[in-house]
Amino acid sequence: MLKKYLYIFLISMVPLVELRLAVPVGTGMGIPWYQCLIVCMIGNMIPVPFIFFFARRILEWGKDKPVIGKFFTWCLEKGHKGGEKLKEKAGKGMFWALLLFVGIPLPGTGAWTGTLAASILDLDFKKSTLAVVLGILLAGIIMTVSSQLVKAGISLF
Repeated sequence: MLKKYLYIFLISMVPLVELRLAVPVGTGMGIPWYQCLIVCMIGNMIPVPFIFFFARRILEWGKDKPVIGKFFTWCLEKGHKGGEKLKEKAGKGMFWALLLFVGIPLPGTGAWTGTLAASILDLDFKKSTLAVVLGILLAGIIMTVSSQLVKAGISLF
C-alpha cells in the first residue's frame, strides 16, 4: 500500500500533470479519497518554494546552452506569458487571479506554472505561496470530486 502512496506522491510533483493526474490515478488504485487528496496536495506543494527561488535562475542560466536551451527558453516564455496574462487580467486582484490560475485544472495551469509566473513577476513570496497553496487545494477538491463521480459512474455499469 505504501508503494501506491509513493507513486501518487511522486506523480503530483511532476510539472504539467501534478495532482491533476495523481488524484485520478490514486482513485483508480482504490486509495480512499481523503488520503489521496492529502498525499497529492503535499506532493504538489513541496516544489513550490524551490520553483519560486531557483527555477527562474536555472532557466535563465540554461536558455543558451546547446542541449537544454530550447526547453529552458520555452519554460521561461511560458512562465512570462502566463504571468503577463495574469497581471493584465488581475490588476489589484493578483492574489485571487493566481489562486484561480493554479486552482482551475486546465492544461498549462497549475502550481509549477503559477509559481514560476509569480517568480518572474517578482511577486511577494508569502502572498503568492499562499495563493498557490489555496489553488492546489481548489484543484485537489475539483479533481477529487470529478474522480469520485467518474468512479461512481463506472461502477453503475
